[in-house]
Amino acid sequence: MKRTLICLACLLVVPACGSDDQAGRVVGQLASDRIELSAESGEPITRIAVPEGAVVAAGDVLVVQDDARAAARLAEADALLGQAQARLDELVRGPRTEMIAAARANVEGANRDLAFRDSELERIREIHTLGLASPDQLDRAQAALDAAQANAKLRLAQLEELLTGTTIEELAQAEQAVKQAAARRDAAQVDLDRHTLRAPVDGIADSRLFELGERPTPGQPVMIVLGGTQPYARVYVPEAMRVHVRAGAAARVFVDGLEDPVDGRVRWVASEAAFTPYFALTERDRGRLTYVAKIEFERNGGRLPDGVPVEVEFVAD
Repeated sequence: MKRTLICLACLLVVPACGSDDQAGRVVGQLASDRIELSAESGEPITRIAVPEGAVVAAGDVLVVQDDARAAARLAEADALLGQAQARLDELVRGPRTEMIAAARANVEGANRDLAFRDSELERIREIHTLGLASPDQLDRAQAALDAAQANAKLRLAQLEELLTGTTIEELAQAEQAVKQAAARRDAAQVDLDRHTLRAPVDGIADSRLFELGERPTPGQPVMIVLGGTQPYARVYVPEAMRVHVRAGAAARVFVDGLEDPVDGRVRWVASEAAFTPYFALTERDRGRLTYVAKIEFERNGGRLPDGVPVEVEFVAD
């Protein structure tokens, strides 16, 4: 009889101990940050660099779109920048010596023509005084002299403009034109680069939403990357435990399929409550509000798969 009573007592004590061990744990599953890589152009996909499920590093090429149109726009922007830069260099250098020599020759020719027209007018006046020239001839000679004087002034002003050189305002306009052309070139380079989708962080290329040759619309997701080298535990903290759980708190993560727990730390706890999800419902917690929490952990070995159920036990300070 004593042996029977002792056995019954042991059977009652063991489940009770197990329930106490499980009472402080919360349930959830492994999850990763989902990063959607969207297309910025409607060009067709010409290359898919990685298969679904492949491990990628930050900067790795994932998907390439046809960039012929963007490359042409970049070449045009480069040409406009070169043109603006050449104009600025020309203004900084100033007028060439050949242009100044030509301007001096024009001034000399205009002065000689002016002297000839002046002497021609004097001769017509003398003949007109003798009555051997008509008034029309005198008027034409006077008009020719006036035109020669105007031409001499024009040639002299052109020579002075070349000798003065480039003004500050002209240089400022040319410099701003170069900056504008450079900005357009940079924008064209960005458009060209964004025809190639790269991994923003280390992670896994979870799934692609388009196949080779398809044309995504601008802004439409093309590939989904699961960020991080290891997923985090996404668990649901009951309302009664919420005051004891805060960001930075230590925790132990029990992953289904692993014998030993993994040390972790709370990354984030939601400030607004949500209803308990279906896979976290127990007889004890059913109908209660919970708070979503994310627990980060490090583990030697390969990356654990998303969606695996976990239990988390928070370690009191």
